[in-house]
Amino acid sequence: MPLQIVRDDITKMRVDAIVNAANNSLLGGGGVDGAIHRAAGPQLLAECRTLGGCETGQAKATKGYNLPARYVIHTVGPIWHGGNHGEPGLLAACYRNSLQIARELGCESVAFPMISTGVYGYPKDLALPIATQAILEFLMENEMQVYLVVFGAGTLAVSMKLFSDVRQYIDQHYVDTHTDRPREYQREALWRTDEKKALEYDIALSESISYEHMAPMADSAPMPMAAPDWKKMLEETDEGFSGMLLRKIDEKGMTDAQCYKKANVDRKLFNKIKNTPGYRPGKPTVFAFAVALELNLKETKEMLEKAGFSLTHSSKIDIVLEYFIKNGLYDLMEINEVLFQFDLPLLGSVA
Repeated sequence: MPLQIVRDDITKMRVDAIVNAANNSLLGGGGVDGAIHRAAGPQLLAECRTLGGCETGQAKATKGYNLPARYVIHTVGPIWHGGNHGEPGLLAACYRNSLQIARELGCESVAFPMISTGVYGYPKDLALPIATQAILEFLMENEMQVYLVVFGAGTLAVSMKLFSDVRQYIDQHYVDTHTDRPREYQREALWRTDEKKALEYDIALSESISYEHMAPMADSAPMPMAAPDWKKMLEETDEGFSGMLLRKIDEKGMTDAQCYKKANVDRKLFNKIKNTPGYRPGKPTVFAFAVALELNLKETKEMLEKAGFSLTHSSKIDIVLEYFIKNGLYDLMEINEVLFQFDLPLLGSVA
């Protein structure tokens, strides 16, 4: 997942570079800036003194010293004055210039805080689209793992109307009375802690869900039914997931790169899917491609089936995606922002 939203302490991120939301002096301050200076140690301040400050929108790099990251890229975000004083362009420049420096340093991974959304007062709901757009534009032309690091769900400030609409849609459609609560709690806990095990758990559930609630035939004992052999079924199907994905890419007039980058899927994973017809990606990855290709609900269900999944109202992530697709909303980062708020797996986050 080339762009990933995570909850973490940026000073503990094990990446090639972290970005510091600095002030013009580069001599430390409060918030993220102060935390980074404290974690890096006095040598960071000593090097910053040699840089001669930094203009708003620009960026400069130093060593990471005591930080896990090799480098710190310092950028100065704009102070919010209502949005009519060039703030959007300056904020976008912070991300672009920081990424350019990261590329020049040979970095393969970089972590950003939400620039200017602290004491500088930039509204979070306006800052986030600028950040993601600038990062995604860079990733269209470059290979790099980029993290957007936040401290809590409220940091993203997703549109309250959108969040409220999605929550209402979940409340209307989530299958509660027929849901095994302990199983669902275990399922959602796994997605937050161990995505590989969560995927295996979902596969096991998908292989049994169609049979566990079937009533026995009248006047006869219930007959045991074996779980379907998904691998065999996929092999016997004329077109598997990989085939449908490649066909849809052609139908949409997209290149492979345009598709996997829009889906926020790693190039290596896409090549694995493309060159391994029987490969079975995770459900969030299937959803990511459906969104990137702007498939309708029927096409999305078909693509899920090709990978051995189904769209179910016993899964909150399925309901969220159903809401967005039914309403023709295909902004993947906006979808991921909502999923993040609900503590659900992000699209493109599972192989």
